Amino acid sequence: MSKTKSASIYLANISEREHLALKRLADYTNLNSLPEIWPLAAKLFNNTVALHNPHAQPEVVINYTQLAEQIQKFAAGLQALGVKAGDRISLIADNSPRWFIADQGIMTAGAVDAVRSSQAEKEELLFIVANSGSTALVVEDLKTLKKLQDRLKDLPVQLVILLSQEAAPTEESLKVLNFSQLIEIGSNHSLEPVEQNYDTLATLIYTSGTTGKPKGVMLSHGNLIHQITTMGTVVQPKVGDIALSILPSWHSYERTVEYFLLSQGCTQVYTNLRSVKRDLKEIKPHYMVAVPRLWESIYEGAQKQFREQPANKQRLINFLLSNSDRYIKAQRIAEGLSLEHLDSSAMERLSARLLASSLFPIHALGEKLVYAKVREATGGRIKHVISGGGALPKHIDSFFEIIGVEILQGYGLTETSPVTNVRRPWHNVRGSSGPTLPATEIKIVDPETRKPLPVGERGLVLLRGPQIMQGYYQNPEATAKAIDAEGWFDSGDLGWLTPQNDLVLTGRAKDTIVLTNGENIEPQPIEDACLRSPYIDQIMLVGQDQRSLGALIVPNIEALEKWAETQNLNLSTPGDNLTASPSQKIDMESKIIQELYRKELNREVQNRPGYRVDDRIGPFKLIPEPFSIENGLMTQTLKIRRHVVAERYRDIINAMFA
Repeated sequence: MSKTKSASIYLANISEREHLALKRLADYTNLNSLPEIWPLAAKLFNNTVALHNPHAQPEVVINYTQLAEQIQKFAAGLQALGVKAGDRISLIADNSPRWFIADQGIMTAGAVDAVRSSQAEKEELLFIVANSGSTALVVEDLKTLKKLQDRLKDLPVQLVILLSQEAAPTEESLKVLNFSQLIEIGSNHSLEPVEQNYDTLATLIYTSGTTGKPKGVMLSHGNLIHQITTMGTVVQPKVGDIALSILPSWHSYERTVEYFLLSQGCTQVYTNLRSVKRDLKEIKPHYMVAVPRLWESIYEGAQKQFREQPANKQRLINFLLSNSDRYIKAQRIAEGLSLEHLDSSAMERLSARLLASSLFPIHALGEKLVYAKVREATGGRIKHVISGGGALPKHIDSFFEIIGVEILQGYGLTETSPVTNVRRPWHNVRGSSGPTLPATEIKIVDPETRKPLPVGERGLVLLRGPQIMQGYYQNPEATAKAIDAEGWFDSGDLGWLTPQNDLVLTGRAKDTIVLTNGENIEPQPIEDACLRSPYIDQIMLVGQDQRSLGALIVPNIEALEKWAETQNLNLSTPGDNLTASPSQKIDMESKIIQELYRKELNREVQNRPGYRVDDRIGPFKLIPEPFSIENGLMTQTLKIRRHVVAERYRDIINAMFA
């Protein structure tokens, strides 16, 4: 799609509110490539802080003028060292201001970066370097280089840049420089302008490879610019607003939102899993992009505080939350934003409005006594948080609505740059992923026949628009399978559309569990319901080709111990080892614990809207070790790697159904 055509199509068929928001992005609508943003941003925002890493040693603070200068020097340094337009460079590093400078420096030089975390497995990284045809590497540090070095001699890599300040080793066949050395070279060379356009390849983002070899998703400058020039229809940040960054910068979701927020003059502050709760309170961000697991963690922290209160205060909190839950649900119906009441009449809306009015005084009391204090855990200044990378459990969505933190659930894939849908602040239909971005089309089809389905019917989600990838790198077969002749991309997700075009996801086609009676079960909604239990920290359903569903459960040890105290129980195993962890000390197979979890599973599953008999969970097993990135059971965006968990616990799963 040409730049002129795509720019004009963005302005068609959108609301007046969204049209006004797009005007704020007028300075960027005539761009040919993504890196052209940063010289413009330097003029617009100059001394405003762009990137701030308070956890670096020393602390890093870079304003917009400095950011544009460092990007240009990085690019000029690469050119001086022989990098040409179209060259592939593997960028193997993690969140930091230097990652951003390297990413945009590579693109400014006209090269294409193939990105991945330095924490990824060696074989995966070597596959990416080889498959992309990279002639240069930009890596986190010497440790990352040493992980790969013994195999680089078999690859066409000639140049390595360390993002660290470590002294570069000397090697005859490989030129290695650190970050400062490259910037110094760039300071002494003029940047040669490179001709790029919307169709020029910008980056290769490799899928995680959880079901085989990773595939290189080819995203063009036009794909990425579409995201920047349309996200203003969702949020309109002010210059100097603070965005807290925790997701991997190389991930398409975090990456494109970073591009957008920085194009608007925001200050990006870097955090990590260890520091995020403290940083939320101290930095007080206005925006944050994260995955459902982070919001679940904050929710669990609040629930833990509630459980630690005296019994009379717990009763009061539960009463206030119950009242507020009824209040927000009535409000949704009154405003036409309830998924469960899409066809409500004018009389039903009026009745809901009257009910909300009667419940509001108690809700206001809850705000004064409880919710404002809980909101302080997020810093108290959040305008919007954007959640993506997985379905947001309904009870988490409702909890944040009650306490006054607006969550905008979005949807998309690496192959779609990634955002295709996102809820709007003025049309926030909880339980949905919102309507499409401008110029984006969506179609629900029968998974077998591919015939379009009417509004409200569930099927396979197909997507089309300027953000759809160019294809999988050097993999025409996979590309043809993913994108049809008319440009429709097969998302692999199941869902349905509301009359207002909000997308409601129901699961992944490939995650569907088929029982022996032929029933197809989508695990995610049932797992989300089970996570309402305070005693369940993580859960994964199993049961393919079985008579019933089963579950692997990671218990919430803290909540379990608290429950045991109230019951005057000793949960320790015989011969308790004082050096063992809490999870090792507890007898997970004891009858009383098994009965507790059976009751919890039965209650939460049966209370789920749309409950069917086949949703019931039969056998289950309590797993003491949490699913995590470190043990390989979660991706770096905190999704459970289902096939890896199933393989790790294959014997246990088989025994469950024996």
